[in-house]
Amino acid sequence: MRGHACREVEIKLRISDPAAFRRKLKRLGARELERIRESNRLFDTPGHALAKRGQLLRMRSELPRGVRVGRWRLTFKGPGSRGGRYKVREEIEALVADPAGLWAILEAIGLRVWFAYHKERTRYHLPGVAALKVELDRTPIGYFVELEGSPRGIDRAARLLGYGPGDYITESYRGLYLAHCRKLGIPPGDMVFSRLPNLVS
Repeated sequence: MRGHACREVEIKLRISDPAAFRRKLKRLGARELERIRESNRLFDTPGHALAKRGQLLRMRSELPRGVRVGRWRLTFKGPGSRGGRYKVREEIEALVADPAGLWAILEAIGLRVWFAYHKERTRYHLPGVAALKVELDRTPIGYFVELEGSPRGIDRAARLLGYGPGDYITESYRGLYLAHCRKLGIPPGDMVFSRLPNLVS
């Protein structure tokens, strides 16, 4: 297992027309890097001690397109900043060589999976914007793009893509999912494609 710590700065943008958005990326000269199917599990204590402190512990499996054996990551995120234009959090992430063993250890110390969510993610390189992650996500509640990097890089990329600060979303996918369930009047559970098969085509 190897890992690294960083200060994560990111936003989300809601994408109403993914085909048009992909055409926009192509016109800007963006290059597709990777397509990944993700399965995410959030761990916490029975009393949700991490969530109460604004912290998150996530196990993620990633299966890149065209690959039979995927990879696993363990991620810790600290409390996010509130009220700003960007979502800013401490992030510590490690690749996991033995996910079953690590899962067993997490359960042995009293942690349990309390929320699961799926994504299909496409990563892009956008020329002219240094050190910026551009990740288009298909989720059970719609399409979003995440922009992660410096505030200046995020603002520049958002402008190029036709968005402004008023479009920035700093809510987590779980928060967006809960709001979606309230709007539809359905009980929340896990945000997985098998549970919400008809919400996104």
